[in-house]
Amino acid sequence: MPTDHPVLTHLITADAWEASRGSTHLRPPSLAEAGFVHLSTPQQVHLPANRLFAGRRDLLLLVLDPARLDAEIRWEPGVPTDPASMLFPHLYGPLPLDAVVEVREYLPGPDNAFAPVAG
Repeated sequence: MPTDHPVLTHLITADAWEASRGSTHLRPPSLAEAGFVHLSTPQQVHLPANRLFAGRRDLLLLVLDPARLDAEIRWEPGVPTDPASMLFPHLYGPLPLDAVVEVREYLPGPDNAFAPVAG
């Protein structure tokens, strides 16, 4: 299991980020629906972004310090169309907002596709 990533990322809409203000933890719908919060490495974040948010211009990328995440992280397969043997980090608990070290606007390119980001 990969454990050497200096940062992890989480995609969120600007509205959802604004709504989280004043909270200590982020609890996206996936936590109740799937039991975990979807995370990615900077190099793979474009895959779920293109799959779930194609062409949207209201996304933010939360850059996370993995050492500040206080729930279990499991590296698990994404969807069948992801590259073979690629594992994604899933956080099995709410995401503590004090783990967010940077918030970046995440925009698609001229072709409306998202690209990997630098860690």
